[in-house]
Amino acid sequence: MISKPKYKIARRLGPIYEKTQTQRFTLSEARRAKAAGRGKRPKALSDYGLQLIEKQKIKFSYGISERQFGNYVEEAMKSIAVAPSIKLQESLESRLDNVAYRIGLAPTRASARQMVAHGHLLINGKRTTSPSYRVKIGDKIGIREGSKNKGIFQELAKKLKNYKSPEWLRFDPNTFAGEVENKPKALDGAFNFDTVLEFYSR
Repeated sequence: MISKPKYKIARRLGPIYEKTQTQRFTLSEARRAKAAGRGKRPKALSDYGLQLIEKQKIKFSYGISERQFGNYVEEAMKSIAVAPSIKLQESLESRLDNVAYRIGLAPTRASARQMVAHGHLLINGKRTTSPSYRVKIGDKIGIREGSKNKGIFQELAKKLKNYKSPEWLRFDPNTFAGEVENKPKALDGAFNFDTVLEFYSR
């Protein structure tokens, strides 16, 4: 079930939460937009408005605070080795809570964040409770021995039978072992990171 605050945010910004990325939500919003738009000309957004919406979409999707997001943007703008937009995406995708979500351990980033905070995951054999921990190439991801029998991990191999992790990540649900094999790659082009950087450059 989608909570009311999240539903309101998704109505304003689009299906940014996993539970709103359904055909039912899409059809519901299409009907609502059609009814609301009868006899009205849609209001065009300014460049600032479009940039603000894109920033909010990314921030809420990754579940981070305004301050955290600002820090990621500041770091990205100082990047020399790669384009700032790529650096920003890599920083967000490299968060441990996002990685847990990407490899299929959790159905949403919110539940992945809780999973990490409760100390269920290991990085290179060491327990970490920081969702913002940034993984690196070569890092080993595992499930804490005492957590393997928890309900959230039961029948993991069955749950992930047809699941395919992004190319830069690997996880074997049979051995509870995974590894970061490369830098994060663009997945679906859902976000425009250049637009966000333009917003902060104003």
